[in-house]
Amino acid sequence: MTKLEYRKEYKELYVPKKNPVIVSVPAISFITINGTGDPNEEQFALATGALYSLSYAVKMSYKSDNIPKGYYDYTVFPLEGVWSLIDKSLPTTDKSNFKYKIMIRQQDFLTTDLFKRFLSETENKKPNIYLDKIEYEEIYEGLCCQMLHLGSYDTEPKNFEMMKQFCNDNGYKRISFKHREIYLSDPRRTEPQKLKTVLRYKVEVKSSTI
Repeated sequence: MTKLEYRKEYKELYVPKKNPVIVSVPAISFITINGTGDPNEEQFALATGALYSLSYAVKMSYKSDNIPKGYYDYTVFPLEGVWSLIDKSLPTTDKSNFKYKIMIRQQDFLTTDLFKRFLSETENKKPNIYLDKIEYEEIYEGLCCQMLHLGSYDTEPKNFEMMKQFCNDNGYKRISFKHREIYLSDPRRTEPQKLKTVLRYKVEVKSSTI
């Protein structure tokens, strides 16, 4: 069985350049959890754990007596997060003011019924209060600006400035206060200066002015 590697199959979205580029992101199915607060606190770790437990239950289902129709071997996608602020008047350095939707992309063979099945199985095998908060949904981003950020999450602002300048220079404008992060590195095992994170936000072509 050929193994699907997302870094090769979806290189444009998961192996971005170190400089800003414009990409078109199609509708994608995810399992998601909504939350608020500092991502360094325990609730964020529990939510992340719930998403991974369910994602690996889907991946390892080929070992079950009821293999999903259309199943193929693959590498589990990385954790992603869409971030904004609860109170937009407060500085972005106040992590307790964060509002987020964290998620993991799922494979094409996962249906709503299969999602319910694997969620139930995971709740029985690996109880986690955040499993009850997981939703299965399709998200469409469309036209976006993105780039690869190298280093600590705290140094992301300098890259967002690069993205802003790139958009201004090339006729695009940001249309959402929210932004997406895709975590290509495990922060528990990677030194802060070596972390790799995809930064992305929605844009549109600027209207011409006369």
